[in-house]
Amino acid sequence: MSLREEPAAATGPALLRLGFRPFFLGAGVFAVVSVLIWTAIYTFGQAVDMGRIPAVVWHAHAMVYGYAMAVVAGFLLTAVRNWTGVQTLNGRPLLFLFLVWAAARVLPFAGGDVPVAWLAVADILFMIGLTVAVLLPVIKVRQWKQMGVVSKLVLLLISNVLFYLGVVGVLDEGVRWGLYSGLYLIVALMLVMARRVIPLFIEHGVGYSVELKNWLWLDITSLILFLAFWVTDVFIPLPGVSALLAGILFILHVVRMAGWYTHGIWQVPLLWVLYLAYGFLVAGFALKAVSPALEVSPYLSVHAFAYGGIGMMTIGMMSRVILGHTGRNILEPPAQIHWIFLLLFIGAIVRVFFPLFDQQHYLLWVGLSQVLWLVSFAGFLLVYTPMLIRPRIDGKDG
Repeated sequence: MSLREEPAAATGPALLRLGFRPFFLGAGVFAVVSVLIWTAIYTFGQAVDMGRIPAVVWHAHAMVYGYAMAVVAGFLLTAVRNWTGVQTLNGRPLLFLFLVWAAARVLPFAGGDVPVAWLAVADILFMIGLTVAVLLPVIKVRQWKQMGVVSKLVLLLISNVLFYLGVVGVLDEGVRWGLYSGLYLIVALMLVMARRVIPLFIEHGVGYSVELKNWLWLDITSLILFLAFWVTDVFIPLPGVSALLAGILFILHVVRMAGWYTHGIWQVPLLWVLYLAYGFLVAGFALKAVSPALEVSPYLSVHAFAYGGIGMMTIGMMSRVILGHTGRNILEPPAQIHWIFLLLFIGAIVRVFFPLFDQQHYLLWVGLSQVLWLVSFAGFLLVYTPMLIRPRIDGKDG
C-alpha cells in the first residue's frame, strides 16, 4: 500500500486527542517532580524508602524509562500518525496507556508495601502497549522503513526486563545491563530522529537557501560502530575497545555536525537547542573515549548523554511538536523558550564540564545543575501546559 490514508478524527477531551498531549505533559511534570525528589535525596541527604530499589538506581531508571520514554511515546504516537496516515491511540486507549506509565512512576514510593513485581508489570505493560501501538499502523500500510524505530522499542522493552530481573536478583548484572542499555538505546533513537529532522528543520527554518550535507557512508558506519560500542561497554566489557569506538564515533558525528552547520541556526531557538543537544551527545562520546586514559568519572559522559543530549533534545522537540500540532506558527514561538533552553544549556555545562576542572565543589555543581533543570522544565510547563490541554487554535483535529 503506497497511498497514505487520512486518519479518522479523534473525539473527546483535547488532552486525549493525540499522543503528544498527555505524554509531553506527563514528561514535563515528571521531569520536575523526579528531580525535586533526587535533589532532596542526593544534595540534601533526605532518606526516601523505595523498597528494593536504591535511590541512585531509581534516579537513573526514572530518567531513562520514565521521563525519556514518556517523550518517546508522545513523539512516536504523533509521528507515526503522520508517517502512515493511520490514527494512533486516542481517547480511552490513550488514557489507559498513559495511566499505566504514571502508575509505574508512582509505585516506587510505596516502598516495601508494594511488591517490586507490581512495578515491573506496570512498566513492562506500558512498554508493550507502546510498541504495539506504534507497530500496528506501520504494518497496516507496510512502511517497513519504520521497523528500525520499532526494533529500538523492542530492545528498550527487553532492556527494562533485564533491569527488573536484576532488581529481584535473577540476573547479577541485570540492573547495569538494563540501565546502560536503556540509556544507549535512547541515545540511538535521538541520533536516528535527529538525522531525520534536524537538517530538514534547519533548511526550512533559517530564512535563506541552504543545502546541508549528509553522507550514506557516515550513516551506516556510525550505526555499526554504535552497536559495537554498546556491546563492548555493557555486555562484554572491553574498556579499551569501547573507548576507541567512542573516539571514532566522536569524530564521525563531528563531521556530521559540520555538514549541518549554517550560521542562521543561532537566530532560531528551536534550531540551536537541537544542534547543541546533538553536540552534547557527541561530547558524551568524547568523554567516554578519554575516561580510561585520563581517569575521568564515567558519570560525566553519562550526563553528557542524558542531561545535555537527551534533556535538551527532548525539550526542543517537545516545544516544536506542541507548536506545530496545536496549530501555531513554529516560526514564531513563545519568547520565553529562549530562556528556557538557555537555562538548560547552562545547567548541562555546569553538570558535565565544571567537575572536570573543579572536583572539590562537585556537590555544588550537581546542586546548581539540578536547580537549572528544575527552573527550565517549570518554565516549559508554564508555557506549554495551556496548549496541551486546549484544542488546536485552527479548529483541526489533533
